[in-house]
Amino acid sequence: MQNTAFDGLLCNIQTTNTRRQHACPGHLTKHMQIRSALISVYSKDGLEPIIRRLYELGVQLFSTGGTQTYIQKLGIPVTPVESLTGYPSILDGRVKTLHPAVFGGLLARREPEHLNQLQEYNIPEIDCVIVDLYPFEETVAATNNPEEIIEKIDIGGVSLIRAAAKNWKDVVVVASKDEYKLFFDLLNDQQGEFSAYNRREFARRAFKVSSNYDIAIFNWFNEGTADISFKYSIHRSDILRYGENPHQNGVFFGDFEKVFDKLNGKAISYNNLVDIDAAVQLMREFQLGKPAFAILKHTNACGVARRHTVLEAWQAALACDTTSAFGGIFITNTKVDLATAQEINKLFYEVLIAPDFEPDALALLSKKEQRILLKIKSFDVAKRSFRSLLNGVVEQDTDLKTETEADLKTVTERAPTPKEVGELLFAIKCCKHLKSNAIALIKERQLIGMGCGQPSRVDALKQAIAKAKSFGFDLNGAVMASDAFFPFPDCVEIAHEAGITAVIQPGGSVKDQDSIDACNRNNMAMVMTGFRHFRH
Repeated sequence: MQNTAFDGLLCNIQTTNTRRQHACPGHLTKHMQIRSALISVYSKDGLEPIIRRLYELGVQLFSTGGTQTYIQKLGIPVTPVESLTGYPSILDGRVKTLHPAVFGGLLARREPEHLNQLQEYNIPEIDCVIVDLYPFEETVAATNNPEEIIEKIDIGGVSLIRAAAKNWKDVVVVASKDEYKLFFDLLNDQQGEFSAYNRREFARRAFKVSSNYDIAIFNWFNEGTADISFKYSIHRSDILRYGENPHQNGVFFGDFEKVFDKLNGKAISYNNLVDIDAAVQLMREFQLGKPAFAILKHTNACGVARRHTVLEAWQAALACDTTSAFGGIFITNTKVDLATAQEINKLFYEVLIAPDFEPDALALLSKKEQRILLKIKSFDVAKRSFRSLLNGVVEQDTDLKTETEADLKTVTERAPTPKEVGELLFAIKCCKHLKSNAIALIKERQLIGMGCGQPSRVDALKQAIAKAKSFGFDLNGAVMASDAFFPFPDCVEIAHEAGITAVIQPGGSVKDQDSIDACNRNNMAMVMTGFRHFRH
């Protein structure tokens, strides 16, 4: 996914300053020439051309510790921060830049009252700060040693970022190695001169860096507590074409590339993202074992099947509902071969997700430039989930429960056959990912009917039966899954009339026995799991 917001905010940086001034609002056209810069970074990758260009432009450089040594080795003059503060780096480097002589130069507004105070106390103006923070998250990922992790909590760097970003009208702040190239390009393009638009955008990015950094630290301290943790990555943001509808703006916060390689297609939309998330959560249930294919529309599965080959799985999933598949989200747990690609290519779809694509299959599918092809790196999903509600956010454990045979409690006189057990487990996996009230009908590892989002469970079942019959499926010998308990025996009785022989449900109603008795009267098997899977 590409972030196009910055291109707009920079107001066509490749144009001349005159054209840029005409393109930007008047209050953001004030330009500022960098004359001094404080550089204190962890990562030096990509830093050398910036330093050399600053030197060529006559910028006075200040630095600390390892960064100062790095600059000196390049043969570039640099002033130690100690010469400003009068103090060496102390406490094993924990205190280097935290001093009025540094922060005064950063926070002073370029107006007479503040500038007179800088002169009074012999504090130089600092026009630019380049920082790259200690790698806290990388350290957490690499070790469980709390002492080592604590030492990677950056204090001075974050303080420099916040001070410079607060004073963005007079200071340029580069808050991460991820911004080095952008800063260097602007430095070259504008000969060290930065518009207010430029400075404000760098400040926005800087506060994003510092807030993400604090979130990562909070998450580490918060591990194992019940407090809201927001454990999703917001280290990147991508402006979407629009939100759920064209009149709504939309932004994605997260690291899409951590989960997918985007191989083809148009920019991903808000609705694409919502459907992709639903598809990944569903296929996580089927990621192991024989090839499986699923087709989703508006986050609900309208086709799911498992077969011996990926082509057969695709054909069976499509047969579940050939109408709703149009414009859907397709996902599989295995590599897509040419034969399968040729069949998929006959249908219009939004997104196709797979662990891999054979080269000739990818070449064929890529001919349709708008179709989104995603190579999924992992079917893992976040352990916590979030939703905005009213004027706040709710957080909960993600529903990661996948029933196994050990979870099944037979409550009827007839126990399910071994084949029915397999079908029932398949059914509950599908039902779990349908909107409540939800019913899934399964036969031969194929979702032959589904009812979802209905105000009553009877409505959901009738919808599922009607859907199955409309596509020519024989319900005799099928099994049924429900996302919640049956408060009345009516659903069991309707299912029996349709030919369904076994039922899986969580149980928990005060009238469970009524449904059990209905099964016993009709020689149906029923198992209860004790786990409800509401999906709102």
